[in-house]
Amino acid sequence: MGMNLKGLFAATLVIAVAFGASPAFAEQYYFFVQNDTDSKITGLAASEDGNSWGKFDLGGGIGVGKKVKMVWDPSTGGQSCEQFLKASFADGSESESETFDFCSDMDDPIVFE
Repeated sequence: MGMNLKGLFAATLVIAVAFGASPAFAEQYYFFVQNDTDSKITGLAASEDGNSWGKFDLGGGIGVGKKVKMVWDPSTGGQSCEQFLKASFADGSESESETFDFCSDMDDPIVFE
């Protein structure tokens, strides 16, 4: 009888962990941006088609020499992995838009130089 209770406890623990862990580990897409320029990044925009742009909330911007983690909004979940990305800077300049694959190498930063 002791073994049956032990087995039931183990099964209950596995079920509780499985149900309890699901929402906490929801998949979250992110990427890193590193600013190696001489000017703060004040804007960051992404586009699936190169025409219609969505902007990231950068708060106070990305300072010179800083690296930050950017998290995609859940509403972008159905979009393509390949997206155009461009930055605008405190000095009034803007980077060229470049295409990146955001489904791979999420930990390697996109470096603006």
